[in-house]
Amino acid sequence: MESETAENDGHLRESSSRKKRKRKEGKTRMTTKEEKKPTVSIAVAGFIIDNAQSLELATLLAGQVARAATIFRIDEVRISLVVVFDNRASSDVDTVVRTVHDGDESESGAEFLTMILRYLETPQYLRRRLFPMHKSLKFVGLLPPLDAPHHLRKHEWCSFREGVTLDVNPPNSKGTVVDVGLNKNVVIEEVLEPGKRITVAMGDNRGTEIDGFKKAVDSSSPRDQIGMYWGYKVRYCSNLSSVIRNCPYKGGYDHIIGTSEHGLVVASSELVIPSFRHLLIVFGGLGGLEENIEEDNNLKGKDVHDVFNSYLNTCPLQGSRTIRTEEAIFISLQYFQEPIKRAEQLCNGK
Repeated sequence: MESETAENDGHLRESSSRKKRKRKEGKTRMTTKEEKKPTVSIAVAGFIIDNAQSLELATLLAGQVARAATIFRIDEVRISLVVVFDNRASSDVDTVVRTVHDGDESESGAEFLTMILRYLETPQYLRRRLFPMHKSLKFVGLLPPLDAPHHLRKHEWCSFREGVTLDVNPPNSKGTVVDVGLNKNVVIEEVLEPGKRITVAMGDNRGTEIDGFKKAVDSSSPRDQIGMYWGYKVRYCSNLSSVIRNCPYKGGYDHIIGTSEHGLVVASSELVIPSFRHLLIVFGGLGGLEENIEEDNNLKGKDVHDVFNSYLNTCPLQGSRTIRTEEAIFISLQYFQEPIKRAEQLCNGK
């Protein structure tokens, strides 16, 4: 009898050990899978703003770009990266041309677009603290809100919230006070400088108390842990070559797509995008990507196929002679939805 009991105990311990190993292996596989999640970035020629006839129209145009980036969740449940590039011949050139009517005298169209995109991506309750009064923001109140998942209302609960660190002494003289858009500020254990935007882990369930230390986490945590789209990031570059050269991801972009009316015509259902880690889709300005290449000292003389892995016409049956860049972004992101999904499934081995 004692022998049977000991044997059963042994089986139980062995079974428990196997379960623990499986859980551990599962976590390892999950972590590896998260690390391999592909990202999709878009690059937009900032000088499309140059064609706007007023500051109000320039603001409306920038709002359309922001809406497109949010609606299509550029890299699905991953952080979206919107790259705005200027059309300067070299990244060493500091000359800035005034392009926005009634705006900042020293601000280029690309810099203006960058500011508006960042402003709109920021949750409303943080904007006053993070954006001082500026002429370029005069008409942002006319724009429709992005209403992104991280733009939470006071009554809405989420396990993460965006916040800004405050120059206020915490109750216990330890940590940092953070405004996360609730009736009451929260405190994190880390000591951070005031005026810094951070992502705060609020807890695992709706009943979690506001009191007690919260934790500042990486801005990618919401998509990694709960699969929630958490807005886009904005990067400003002086020209097209710097967009590619200064990629924030290790190893750079491994597949770059250029969009143009002179590109190859392929039906979305037949387009095959190879398995990728970091995809970049580039949209040119008024003269197209060919002009952007020719005016970039680092790319001048190169063929489009030397710069892009794929060069595609995403709207071949256009009725208008021209498609505005803000229109092309909507059209193209819809066109690429299924091909990107297929490529991601290929990457994940499904």
